[in-house]
Amino acid sequence: MTSKPKQLSVDAGTLEVFPDFPPRDDLQNSIYLDGPAHQAALEEHFGNRDSTVILSEIPVRLTPSQSEGHRIPDLLVAFGVDRAQAIQQNGYSIRDLGKPPDFVLEVASERTADNDVRGKRVDYAAFGIPEYWRFDPTGGQRHDAPIAGDRLVDETYQPIEIIEVGPDHLHGHSDVLDLDPCWDHGQLRWFDPAAGEHLRTFLEEREGRISAEAREYEERVARIAAEGRVRELEAELRRRQDG
Repeated sequence: MTSKPKQLSVDAGTLEVFPDFPPRDDLQNSIYLDGPAHQAALEEHFGNRDSTVILSEIPVRLTPSQSEGHRIPDLLVAFGVDRAQAIQQNGYSIRDLGKPPDFVLEVASERTADNDVRGKRVDYAAFGIPEYWRFDPTGGQRHDAPIAGDRLVDETYQPIEIIEVGPDHLHGHSDVLDLDPCWDHGQLRWFDPAAGEHLRTFLEEREGRISAEAREYEERVARIAAEGRVRELEAELRRRQDG
C-alpha cells in the first residue's frame, strides 16, 4: 500500500483524456458516501495521497478511447499509482496507470441494483479488479444482501464471507484495504481491525471536536472558579489575622 507510483511509458503530454459523462440521477452516492465523507476518512487513514487514488464517480476503462464497456463505480481505491494523472485524464485508464484499481464499491439504487449484481460484477472481474463490494442501505431489498464482497481468484470472483457481529451490524474483511466494510443499521462503516474501532465519519469527527472543546471550556471555568475561591479564602484568612 505504500509502494511508489509506477513509471509510465506514456508521455504525460500526450495522455488521452476521458470524455465528460453526463451526471447520473442516482443520489445514493451522495447520501451514503459523500455525506458522511467516507472518501476523506479513507484518505486520512491510508495517507500517501500522491500515490493513492480514492475517488468517487470516476470512469474506469482499459483505455480512455475504449468505445464501450466503461464503468463508473461509486467508490474506487488504487494503491501505487499516480493520482494526479488519473485526475488529469478525467478517469482511470488501466493501461496508462499500469494496473487495475484494487477495490471498487457500488451503492444500491432502485435503478442500478440489478446491474450492480450482474453486469458490473462481470466487467469488474474482466478488468482484473481484485475486490468488488456492494452496499445496499435497504438491507438487501435491492441487492442480494445488505453488504457483499467478491475477491478475484483465478480470474473469477468468489464471495467473501460476511459475518453478523450484532443486531443490524454485518461486516466482511477486505484484504486489499485491511479494513472491514460494514453494514451498520443501514449505514456504511469501515472497521479497522488493527485499531479495534471504526474509522470516524465527518460528523463524528466534528462532534468529537465540539465535545472536546466543550470539556476544555468546562474544565477552564471550573479551574477559574476554584482559583477564585482560593483567593477569597486567602483574603478572609488575612482579615482574620489582621483583626
